[in-house]
Amino acid sequence: MPNISGEARPGKPSKPYPDFPLFAHATRRWAKKIRGKLHYFGPWDDPEGAFQRFLDQRDDLYAGRTPRVQRDGLTMRDLANRFLTSKQRLVDSDKLAPRTFREYYDTCERLLDALGKTRLAEDLTALDFEKLRANLAKNWGPVTLGNEIQRVRVVFRYAYDAELIDKPVRFGPNFKRPSKRVLRKARNAKGPRMLEAEELRALLAAANEPLRTMMLLGINCGFGNHDVAALPISALDLTKGWVNYPRPKTGVPRRCPLWTDTGNALKKFLQRRPKPKNEAHENLVFITKYGRSWIKENSDRPISKETAKLLKKLRIHRPGLGFYALRHTFETIGGESIDQVAVDHIMGHSRDDMASVYRERISDDRLLAVVEHVRQWLFSPGA
Repeated sequence: MPNISGEARPGKPSKPYPDFPLFAHATRRWAKKIRGKLHYFGPWDDPEGAFQRFLDQRDDLYAGRTPRVQRDGLTMRDLANRFLTSKQRLVDSDKLAPRTFREYYDTCERLLDALGKTRLAEDLTALDFEKLRANLAKNWGPVTLGNEIQRVRVVFRYAYDAELIDKPVRFGPNFKRPSKRVLRKARNAKGPRMLEAEELRALLAAANEPLRTMMLLGINCGFGNHDVAALPISALDLTKGWVNYPRPKTGVPRRCPLWTDTGNALKKFLQRRPKPKNEAHENLVFITKYGRSWIKENSDRPISKETAKLLKKLRIHRPGLGFYALRHTFETIGGESIDQVAVDHIMGHSRDDMASVYRERISDDRLLAVVEHVRQWLFSPGA
């Protein structure tokens, strides 16, 4: 007859306390079934040792990994903490954008979930990275996958360069960014990531504030999502109609003349701009009606969400099309002005060629010609 009293059978020890996660197995060991398989953690006479061994191994076991032999060395948790601390110092000294830090933070969290917090960095094998890449590729496109692979490599390169491990981590032959051929095929499958003039005019006519003003900046100056979200008031010269705003991601200088429509829209928004709840956002141009910034935090993408809603409402939504398509559109149409150097300056693109090294300035007339060309394309009667 089965024992349903909850008490240990004769000869077996009782649990040290009711919530003890292991049970006394007939083999005289403390055990637990995880993912349909029994695992043993130590003899009956050492319940605390068995419990500690269970704590050390449970992340790997619940994730379906084989726990590695524990020994002294750099754990993944320690590596993540050291790496993120070093990156935070760069943020504090204005040498790394907060957005980039958040991307590294998310990457480290994913590494700890996939590989285990107590796993030793030097204990990782090519098979670990092969599995990691396969799991990432299930949910991500080739561009996002490639960016994540690069960030993972940066984390482990830091470990070696900072002398936290004695030899470089070997990623194996498959932990590489997708090839250019794969990237091209993915881009072709999505279709053009730009908006036609008629579509843009419809978006501007239907958009509420401040999204409409953000979109004007996107097509006027080639600004992306983070560009408008992090735009400081100090970058604007609304009297003369210019914006001087280095790219937040790279620090490359940018200077762009504002259309009259864009300048007027900015003036009107600033007059009724909500008061920021956070003092750190006092210098931001765009504040939500709730007093928060529009800057992406973790998985929240407020500008992308609002743009997607509008695109779907107007029935012009398609794969790969979002607010960032304004940047693609500016590059495409601006390039037809036949002054790629001026377009690059407005976009904040940096070229590794000798002409860029020797070029000391670009005249305002050339920048004005580019944005006027885009304006004529967008608003001229024949467009």
